[in-house]
Amino acid sequence: MELSTTISIIISLLIGVVIGRYVLQLLFKKQEQAANGKAESIIKEAEKHAEHIKKQRQLEAKERFLQLKAEHEKEVNQRNNTIAQKENSIRQKEQSINQKLETLNREKQELDAKSKKLDQLVEVNEKKSEEVDQLKNQHIQQLETIAGLTADEAKEQLVSSLREEARSQAIMQIKDIVDEAKLTASKEAKKVVIQTIQRTATESAIENTVSIFNIENDEIKGRIIGREGRNIRALEAATGVEIIVDDTPEAIILSGFDPVRREIARLSLHRLVTDGRIHPARIEEVVAKTRTQIEDEIVEIGERTVIDLGIHGLHPELIRMVGRMRYRSSYGQNLLQHSREVANFAATMAAELGLNVKMAKRAGLLHDIGKVPDDNPELPHAILGMQLAEKYKEHPDVCNAIGAHHDEIEMTSMISPVVQACDAISGARPGARREVVESYIKRLKELEALALSYPGVEKTFAIQAGRELRVVVESERISDAAAEVLAADISNRIQTEMTYPGQIKVTVIRETRSVSYAK
Repeated sequence: MELSTTISIIISLLIGVVIGRYVLQLLFKKQEQAANGKAESIIKEAEKHAEHIKKQRQLEAKERFLQLKAEHEKEVNQRNNTIAQKENSIRQKEQSINQKLETLNREKQELDAKSKKLDQLVEVNEKKSEEVDQLKNQHIQQLETIAGLTADEAKEQLVSSLREEARSQAIMQIKDIVDEAKLTASKEAKKVVIQTIQRTATESAIENTVSIFNIENDEIKGRIIGREGRNIRALEAATGVEIIVDDTPEAIILSGFDPVRREIARLSLHRLVTDGRIHPARIEEVVAKTRTQIEDEIVEIGERTVIDLGIHGLHPELIRMVGRMRYRSSYGQNLLQHSREVANFAATMAAELGLNVKMAKRAGLLHDIGKVPDDNPELPHAILGMQLAEKYKEHPDVCNAIGAHHDEIEMTSMISPVVQACDAISGARPGARREVVESYIKRLKELEALALSYPGVEKTFAIQAGRELRVVVESERISDAAAEVLAADISNRIQTEMTYPGQIKVTVIRETRSVSYAK
């Protein structure tokens, strides 16, 4: 009984195992089918995605190809234009050379004809010389017969008479030669000057005292002005340039006699408008960075100038001063442009006269270096420039040319009069200079220097075409009451020491700031 029960249990278990196995197989088969379906869908989606990416890449490659093709065509067109220009230049040169060859051939033919005439004259002279010798012998014989003199005695008398005649003729010829030499020297000097002027291309441009800053719309103009004009006041105080915001559409005028200040203000405005953040603190930060950038550009301009002129071994401080010439003017004429012109003039003239070309070009570039030092001592700019050149170990001839180009010292080198003449040539060109602007700028500089001479004054700015003087003082050293006294003192000194049209408003600005940092 127990055995049969056990067997039944075993059989039941076996049947259950078989049924379970079958059920598991069915489940596994369904899962396998579901997995296969899912894999097929994933594969299809991947194929669709790959096809999309493929089409996108093809479009990008096509666009890139078209872009490269356009750039290539542009470059080819530029090269073709350059080649055409060079071909035209070569044709012009060929025509010029052919004309010169024709001229030379004509001159050669003329010389050949003159040579033939000279040969004929020589033959005639030889025949006449023989006749003269015969007449001379006959004359000697007649003299010996008539005077009863020997040939030696007659020779002595003849030599004596010929010597006196030759002396008188020599004196006359010397006088003629000296007169001709004076006339020729004057002509040659004029020829050298004219050739120097013709061979140097120059520009006639006069420096202005205003710059125009263009803006897109009046909304940006309002942001530049700021609430109750605080941004404009901060920008004027930081740069020393008067900012005129009037009814002119899409434009702001920057007014100031100092080109460096105007350039700093212009670049600062550009950065502020581009960045979009315009407030007093940001304005001061941007102006400080722009001022540093301008100093770097000054050095770069100086280096580029000496490289363009082929001047080597110049002291770095002199190179910086050459760069500062870009932002200075002399009677409205840009000082760097003027100095480059004088350098090129001097090199050309020195080459015509057989002098040292490199030395003349160096002296021409540095002749006005005394106009751009950081400090401004009471010395003529020629003397100050000579002292700076001596300080930085320039050649004595260069130093003398700098110091003597306005006759402050005696000229000891042949280069000195060359530089003086070239300086006059550059400044005397029609439209190169304007006396009124120079005197106006000089008056504004003297106005700023007068206020800056007081203790406690940090910065001074002459604005409104010299009708207003803004004086920024140190708040730690000048009190409010002292600021009022300072304004009155400066006004009195201006009245007694300066000549000016109208009236000048003196504004003393004293500002106190409290700054703290949260860390």
